[in-house]
Amino acid sequence: MEDVARIANVSKPTVSRVLSGSPLVSAATRERVLAVAREQGYALNRNAQKLRHERAGAIAVALDFGSHRQGAIGDPFIFELLAGISEALSVRQLDLLLSPSGLDTVDGFVDLYRSRGADGFIVLGQGTRDALLRKVARKQIPMVVWGAVDDASGYCAVGSDNFLGGKLAGERFLALGRKRWLFIGDAQHTEIRMRFEGLRAAAAGATDIEIGILPIDSMAFSAIHGQAGAYLKARNPKPDAVFTFSDTAAMAVIDAFGKEGHITPRDYSLVGYNDIPPAAHFTPAISTIAQQTSVAGAILVEKLMQMLDGRVPRSVMLPTQLVLRDT
Repeated sequence: MEDVARIANVSKPTVSRVLSGSPLVSAATRERVLAVAREQGYALNRNAQKLRHERAGAIAVALDFGSHRQGAIGDPFIFELLAGISEALSVRQLDLLLSPSGLDTVDGFVDLYRSRGADGFIVLGQGTRDALLRKVARKQIPMVVWGAVDDASGYCAVGSDNFLGGKLAGERFLALGRKRWLFIGDAQHTEIRMRFEGLRAAAAGATDIEIGILPIDSMAFSAIHGQAGAYLKARNPKPDAVFTFSDTAAMAVIDAFGKEGHITPRDYSLVGYNDIPPAAHFTPAISTIAQQTSVAGAILVEKLMQMLDGRVPRSVMLPTQLVLRDT
């Protein structure tokens, strides 16, 4: 910086202001300093700058790898959330640190935060980690979670009304006169369990409805496809209504059941979850529960920024509605 200041005939603090984007420097001086810096091959050490400001300038986004076989995360829903988060962080000139290692323990969160590796955390999907996340929250670490909203959890969460989503699916099946319902998903996950509970609540007053559940081993498309096909091959009673935990799962089920001659909407009604863009263009177009993922990423970042500013943000329940299509 001393060399750049000498060649540009300015002070060292002026060079510092230019490289940090300060508005206190005139446009002409800024251009002269930047030109000299480029000529001399000088680049700002961003990590050193962050240490001086006592902030990492980065947010860690943790994915739920444990719910996907061999780490195969391919659900478009996740990438929609990531896109919204990335855009919101970019506007604030913050870096996105994607799924750093060690975030499977409380100590992993604590170590990364205290070492200034990240200023805070956005967790996409509670999965089966609710107990872990509650412990992390008690460490007073800035964290916002995409998932089920529960006032007793102790951490800020953003998500749809999962119970209502399940209930809306069940009410649709009731309206169509369906009697043999099948829920497909891992009810050990907080969000998914609430969807199943909502489905059961819709049928609470009916004595002639059977509700089965096919717990899946992995959220990967191929795994769901294999289990759905095996379910019918095992001569289980064929459902006349299916509610899947996601639209990706719905696509896998439609194909797997179709190969066994069980066709939607001819033989069964189907409702997915998330309303990802491909759901509307799939054949047949998938009826689903929509949650406003278009704004979810921005809300997650805004809630975390509130925490970094010393405020206590409230959890947010996004509007949840049934979108009727071909299935």
